[in-house]
Amino acid sequence: MNSPILQLLVLAGIAVFLILRLRSVLGTREGHEPTPEVRSAARPRQHNLEVIEGGPDRDIVDHVPEDSDSAAALAEMKRVEPSFGVADFLGGARGAYEMILMAFERGEMEEVRGFLSEDVYDSFEEVVAIREEKGLTIEAEFIGIRDMTLTSATFEDGVASITVKFVGELVSVVKDAEGNIIEGEPGKSKRQKDVWTFERMMGTDDPNWRLVATGE
Repeated sequence: MNSPILQLLVLAGIAVFLILRLRSVLGTREGHEPTPEVRSAARPRQHNLEVIEGGPDRDIVDHVPEDSDSAAALAEMKRVEPSFGVADFLGGARGAYEMILMAFERGEMEEVRGFLSEDVYDSFEEVVAIREEKGLTIEAEFIGIRDMTLTSATFEDGVASITVKFVGELVSVVKDAEGNIIEGEPGKSKRQKDVWTFERMMGTDDPNWRLVATGE
């Protein structure tokens, strides 16, 4: 074997060794990888955020003024029942509003009786009875809640009371006994404004809030 061929074989062996060695250290790269400078710039910077303890409870102050009587009442509710959350309550109130409102429109108050005080149930049922006596029927479709505001809260003798203002939107058509439309327009929605007060005895096994007062 002549000298030039021997030198080429030696160089080839060295090249193969270097390739294998690089793979064991760097791994196999596929496609384009950014340079170390680009990787460093793309890495999110860590911000030294100071955690402030004892600050305002956002679950409360996001809904009522921090120094208000309502804020104090909500804080006391959370102290008595740590699992209580204002945002959770409002989520439940949103669902209760649609459920109770549509039961009233359909005249099926018995379905939601457990969520109403006796006074509220009786007043709703009285209106439903008057409609039936006159032969009136209602066709309604709930569109959604456009606005919802916690207006006040009180806590006394273990009883939590929270008042919420709702602005709902629904399609409601009232027909007489002959099927003639006497109120509303098919397919045309209208705003429904209500101020409802819910109550519950905190710290009990009954998780249900009951509607105890209505207004506008």
